[in-house]
Amino acid sequence: MPISNQDLRKAGLKVTLPRIKILELLENSRQHHLSAEDIYKTLLEQGEDVGLATVYRVLTQFEAAGIIQRHHFENNHSVFEIMQEDHHDHLVCQNCNKVIEFTNDLIEHEQHVVAEKHGFTLTGHSLNLYGYCNDPDCQEALRKK
Repeated sequence: MPISNQDLRKAGLKVTLPRIKILELLENSRQHHLSAEDIYKTLLEQGEDVGLATVYRVLTQFEAAGIIQRHHFENNHSVFEIMQEDHHDHLVCQNCNKVIEFTNDLIEHEQHVVAEKHGFTLTGHSLNLYGYCNDPDCQEALRKK
């Protein structure tokens, strides 16, 4: 469900053009995981006058408000996605940085079993699996390793 201007206000944020544009980009992008630089470049291409510092500031505000989630994949590059109700994990290609979201009930169950076995109260988790996607260039990069 798209985030509304009302949702921004409830999060204590003014409804400004940069916030709306960045939110629209995150909600409508085919690529679910965008870096601040990706967002900035796309806004420039769309003729929007939003600075990179503004993009970083808005993303930080959205993260603090629980609107988006930040991920740090292996390349130490932060990417952002709209917060989703359903939990999912990630497959990350080490060559092209493609990210594939997936869910697996067995993995979810086993994590709870492990936590319980160790007397650990699980409040959340992040699972990122790294490898090479099926793109021919990525498979070639894997063979050269």
